[in-house]
Amino acid sequence: MLPITADTSGRFFYKADKLYFTHLFIVLLAIETTDIVFAVDSIPAVFAITTDPFVVYTSNILAILGLRALYFVLHNFMIRFKYLDIGLSVILAFVGIKMLIKDFAHIKVEWSLAFIFTVLTISVIFSVISDRRKLS
Repeated sequence: MLPITADTSGRFFYKADKLYFTHLFIVLLAIETTDIVFAVDSIPAVFAITTDPFVVYTSNILAILGLRALYFVLHNFMIRFKYLDIGLSVILAFVGIKMLIKDFAHIKVEWSLAFIFTVLTISVIFSVISDRRKLS
């Protein structure tokens, strides 16, 4: 059990008679744990595209470093493009199906990336068209 204090000085630790953790430290621990969980969760998605260990390793390191910042970018895109969530769902379904059939059929990396690019492009175009019709 961690000794926790209600100190709100903006520090991670508080030293009195012994060392105490502050609420700020607990929040930081929760956020960083979430980053690591999401980075580990993305490993199957990377294996759906490549089995190169260098690509898998570096993509997950970058995921740990940039996931929180990219979340806000993606959130803003999803507000702006209302069909982007459907496009991302189609891409996730594609990756899942690709992982399921990898022992029976091989889909080239180029085709996978072309599919992902096409789905993202179509979802953005439909969102823009929908917004223009709404304004008219």
